[in-house]
Amino acid sequence: MAQPVLEPARDTADAAPEPAPGADVYLALDFANSALALPGGHVIDLLGTPDSANQWLTMHGLAPDDAGIREMCAAQLRSLREQIRALLAARVEGVPAPPTALAAVNDALVRSPAIALLHWDRSTGPYRATPHPTTQILEHALAALAENAAELLTGPDADRLTACGSPPCTRYLLRHGRRQWCSTRCGDRARAARAYARRTQQA
Repeated sequence: MAQPVLEPARDTADAAPEPAPGADVYLALDFANSALALPGGHVIDLLGTPDSANQWLTMHGLAPDDAGIREMCAAQLRSLREQIRALLAARVEGVPAPPTALAAVNDALVRSPAIALLHWDRSTGPYRATPHPTTQILEHALAALAENAAELLTGPDADRLTACGSPPCTRYLLRHGRRQWCSTRCGDRARAARAYARRTQQA
């Protein structure tokens, strides 16, 4: 079996297709779908390089343009993405979640402090703020993505979670009615495949 050809996205905005249904509500769904499987065994990874990962985070309000994401940080994002995808797959298939995926998401959840700490400004006095200095940008992003994934998996929309029904696409979506496709492109491909199968059977 041929291995997929990974192609890091040079420009996240240009490479990304229309968001899958539900991705506008759940950022974790868009995150899980950030590796795009294409016909011919090609995969475009929107987190494939530090620059594209930084761009993806910036587009989703999780990092500034000049965050300076390094490869180690991009690798951590890709790793969390795969663990979240494993949890989504388990939910869709109705099977137990992999313990390593649960552990990875829970670890990300506690990386970013949620408690507003007490600070003291010389001119204005005491105030409280949740610390997210530059060194914690990645931790904050990982925690936000993990939190959103947990909300999706435990919330009222979890029963609508499904996988795109148009191979080779591997994206997830929230089902609306009978729709099983993440995009118009995938729907057209699935309909064309069904039409071809019918013609083949009739021949």
